[in-house]
Amino acid sequence: MSLIVQKFGGSSVANAERVNNVARIVTDTYKKGNKVVVVVSAQGDTTDELIEKQMEINPNASKRERDMLLAAGEQISIALLAMAIEKIGCPVVSLLGWQAGVRTTSSHTNARIKFIDCERLKRELDHNRIVIVAGFQGITRYGDVTTLGRGGSDTSAVALACGLHADLCQIYTDVEGVYTADPRKIKDARKLDEISYDEMLELATLGAQVLHNRSVELAKKYNLELEVLSSLTSAPGTIVKEAAKVESMLISGIAKDTDIARISVIGVPDEPGLAFKMFSKLAASDVNIDIILQSVGRDGTKDIAFTVSKDKLADTKKVIENFMPSLKAQKVIFDEDVAKVSIVGAGMESHSGFASKMFEALYNADINIQMISTSEIKISVLIKASDADRAVAALHRGFFD
Repeated sequence: MSLIVQKFGGSSVANAERVNNVARIVTDTYKKGNKVVVVVSAQGDTTDELIEKQMEINPNASKRERDMLLAAGEQISIALLAMAIEKIGCPVVSLLGWQAGVRTTSSHTNARIKFIDCERLKRELDHNRIVIVAGFQGITRYGDVTTLGRGGSDTSAVALACGLHADLCQIYTDVEGVYTADPRKIKDARKLDEISYDEMLELATLGAQVLHNRSVELAKKYNLELEVLSSLTSAPGTIVKEAAKVESMLISGIAKDTDIARISVIGVPDEPGLAFKMFSKLAASDVNIDIILQSVGRDGTKDIAFTVSKDKLADTKKVIENFMPSLKAQKVIFDEDVAKVSIVGAGMESHSGFASKMFEALYNADINIQMISTSEIKISVLIKASDADRAVAALHRGFFD
């Protein structure tokens, strides 16, 4: 007997037909003698629809009340799936995040899981019930409902799997695994049989929407093997684990991220400590900085450019505008018309020429590079948003054809 955690995304439970399909997958796993915990996202575009309702009532609603609203989407999903499983004839119980013992920080709309009290879960499993848990949500020490941010259901599933010492965590999506690029955009994208935690973490962080980056961090920390597969077909998926042979390919994937903005602070006095003060204030406002570029000082000034996610742009503007008198910069430019395109591969650590090949492919496609960032296993470039899809296609041809 194995303990298996299965997570199903919003597209997997988007309508009645798909809910019944998921119920069959879950009960088939259960009937093989396994204990099963299921984590479910809100149906289809439910979360976006709830945000639209919020905007109609109060665009400036508090984050606490926004969490109360958004958490309702998963409650619908778990109840419907439990009803479908009841119809098949298997014992089942649905639990909200707080009922499943998910305890989080108090950072509303982007909370982090602190720990999971598994007592209720273990009790339900001991009664041979399939346990369905609402992903994406938890509760603070003060009893307030929180949400974990976009993609948070992946993190919920992995955290539950780690807390329960599950034998396997399966992430079901609408694609058959992890591909070298988005198969919905790149027809020649190749599915990977395996990928390492480090490569998957880079791809997830850089915009690949298969797994949430925090879920991969957790899986790596606890050495939990993940399987990414489709809920719509029976094809084998992709295994995410500590070390993987990616079909002898030096590059494992190409990712794009259009959910970013660039901030350019022009004419900052070339004095020690100003950059530190600015970025420390951004950090205090929970703004994560990605690519940073500082120019060589000239005429007693320098320029600093950096990128943030678009959902943090308003917070960034507020911090920068409040800090402008102390910063003494000449001007600040906020640009949302940008995208980040990246190549990822463990082969970069021991082979050369990747940057040259990447830049050549972009040059041949007449795509201008605005900023560059590198690490041991990735190279990212900032380009115009309208060039993002062409850039991914050009890079895929350059590295995989």
